Formats: sequence, structure tokens, C-alpha cells
Amino acid sequence: MLGRTANGLYWMFRYIERAENIARLVDAGLRMSLTRTGASEEDWGAVLLSADVREGYDAAHSKLTSADAIDYLLRDRANPSSVMSCIDSGRNNARMVRTALTRETWEATNECWIELKQILGRRLKSADLPEVIDTVKRRAGLIRGAFHGSMLRNEIYNFARIGTFIERADNTSRILDVKYYVLLPAVTQVGSSLDNMQWESILRSVSAHRSYRWVYDGEYRAANIADFLILNGQMPRSLAYSYEKIVSNLGYLAKEYGQRLPAHDTADSVRATLSSCNVSAIMDQGLHEFLDNFISRNNQLGSEITEGYRFYS
Repeated sequence: MLGRTANGLYWMFRYIERAENIARLVDAGLRMSLTRTGASEEDWGAVLLSADVREGYDAAHSKLTSADAIDYLLRDRANPSSVMSCIDSGRNNARMVRTALTRETWEATNECWIELKQILGRRLKSADLPEVIDTVKRRAGLIRGAFHGSMLRNEIYNFARIGTFIERADNTSRILDVKYYVLLPAVTQVGSSLDNMQWESILRSVSAHRSYRWVYDGEYRAANIADFLILNGQMPRSLAYSYEKIVSNLGYLAKEYGQRLPAHDTADSVRATLSSCNVSAIMDQGLHEFLDNFISRNNQLGSEITEGYRFYS
């Protein structure tokens, strides 16, 4: 496969995943603002930080407001990580690799772009936000479903899945990190109703609220939630699950091409770390330090995949 084709598949699914993740972050922010007594505009600063776009927002706006933050996250094309920018980029990459995709996958991607371009073509009213967020999540799910149900399990599939799970792992780790160090600055509030409400919002933002309750009977504890989102191999948005899929798909590529690359060793090392540690050791080390190291290694893996498979050749 040509490097630019692999690049297009990889980034197509990274952008689709990112669009859905940003929509979920907006959803979490809305839930927080609606349920928290005395919620302030600054609460949206944490959402912008989690999306890693606070610096860009501040450069474009003189002050922080919920309306501007939501608009920046959903539809501002000057923000490369806004939902609309991601859908644009995802479709552009899909068009570039059109012949590598099934008709069902391309049509699901194009229909997503057409609908969201129309919906996000104007500034949204607060009452419209839940429906718009649901539309983004549903459309992203349709793209993944069409792809998963119609594609051969070959190198095309592998590059797409690797892109999906590298992006997903990055998102989950950033959400956890922001909650731990930004949303709850006062140690005295740990275990309070505010603390519990914030954790519930985080779980909802990664579609883990109900599954967490099944495992932990609804008791919100930082260690349990960290364990669930980092180490639980059955949770499809956890770091451990993401790296099982990354390693598996990289393994198929190694067999297909008959060679191992530095990316394989990095992915194996990250998975081994996630398999061998427990949440107590992570908390003792420091959750922020653990997540910061994970994000760095995840970014390293992305760079090694780009270089190893010559994405731009």
C-alpha cells in the first residue's frame, strides 16, 4: 500500500473519532453547567483544556463565555479540532482514499459531512445542542459501523483501526488528567457531591457511566474510575482496551509486510505497562505523572507509525 493511502485511512478515522470525542466533551460541559449549583463560565475552561484548544480559544476571544466556547468547539473552522473542522478533514481524507473504501463507508462519511455542514452552518441555540450532539455521535457511529461491517480485514482495516484507537486513547487520558488537576483544585472537595457530579460528567463523556455502575455499583471513587478508564480491558474506551487493539492491528501489519518497526516495540511496551501495573501503583506514582507519560508515549507511537510506514511518500 502507498504511504499516502495508509496516511489517509489513518487520519480519516482519527478525525472521525476526534469529532465524536469533542461532541462528547461539549455534552459533559453542558451536563455540568445544568447540574452544578453556581456553575460559572470558567467551567468551560476545563472543557477547552481537555480538548487541548484553550490556547487557541484565548487567542481568538477576549474573554471566556459558554456560548463562545461551545461555538469554538463545535463549528469554528479556525479551530482545527472543532467538530466541523474534524468532519471536513475526515471527509477530505476519505475522498483521497475513496478507492480503498467500500461504497457503504464512503456514503456514510459523505452523508455525515452533508448533514453536519447544514446543521453547523449557523450559530446554535442552547435548546438545539442536545440534538446536534446526538447527531454527531450517531453519524460517527454509522461511519464506524459501515466500515466494520463491510471492509475486508486487511491492511486498509488495520491502519483505520490504529488511527481510531490512538485518538481514543489520547482523548481518554486527557479527560482523566484534566479532571484530576483542573476541575477539582480543592482537596477538601474530594468525595463531595461536586466531586461526584464531575466524575459522573467525565464518565458520560466517554460513554462509560452505565457500564461503570455495573462494575462498581455506582460508587464514585477516583481510584475506581481511574482503574476503569485506564486498566479495564473490557471497557472499549479505556487505555488498556485501546492498546490491545493497537498492538493487534500492528501485529497484522507486521505479518503482512514481513517486518517489525520501532512502532511495534513502543506499542508492546505501552501495553505491557498497562497490563502489569495496578491502580494503587498509578496513584502512588501520581495520576498526572502517569497520564502525562502515557500521552507522550502515545504521541511517540503516532510519530513512529507515520515514519515507519512512510505516510508522506
